[in-house]
Amino acid sequence: MDAHADYGLWPLVFINTALFVAFAASFFHPRTGRDWRAMGAFTAFLVALFTEMYGIPLTVYLLSGWLGSKVPALQATHSGGHLFNDLIGWTGDPHLSPFHLASYAFIGGGFWLIAAAWRVLHDAAQHDRLATTGAYQWVRHPQYDGFLLIMIGFLLQWPTIPTLVLFPVLAMVYTRLARAEEREVAARFGAAWADYAARTPGFLPRLRRTPPAGHDGGPGESVGGLAPRRPR
Repeated sequence: MDAHADYGLWPLVFINTALFVAFAASFFHPRTGRDWRAMGAFTAFLVALFTEMYGIPLTVYLLSGWLGSKVPALQATHSGGHLFNDLIGWTGDPHLSPFHLASYAFIGGGFWLIAAAWRVLHDAAQHDRLATTGAYQWVRHPQYDGFLLIMIGFLLQWPTIPTLVLFPVLAMVYTRLARAEEREVAARFGAAWADYAARTPGFLPRLRRTPPAGHDGGPGESVGGLAPRRPR
């Protein structure tokens, strides 16, 4: 079988990118310019990923020159693209390897987190208050965390040089977007936001969460998370 038959499948690059972008958008519900920038960063990662998965295995070509003799499985086939499997000598179905199974958990958890956080935001917008419940009790930016978890999941099953380079860049992009959101919320809610931000981490949850101070917070005066998006 021709190893190169596993690549050059450009329709699959387009179809998979479009499907995952549409799937993510259905969970994230982008509406603002900032939302679309977050989606754009995620789309760039997917394009780089699926281009190597089905189009041109650039990473395999680059690594096979000096690792080929040490890692025989590192070949320009679909199985050979699962680099972590190649490095540990996994000989079974690559889709059942420990790395691949872990990737399912990260990707599924990421999509769940994005959807769960959006429901909290949507409810907060309907009641003209800030998001403080659900995932927002643990971190201030659960939806961005969701995107990062999905990307980590894809890196576990199909790491490439472009996506490994892109990941920290996109993490910084999401950090900048999050900080811009926080400035808007701080300007609107002042001390209430400062209290919330002081006891709730931005991206990495604490093992022991600081209990809320004071009251539950009524409309317009709750201790808040991110600025809510208005419902459609």
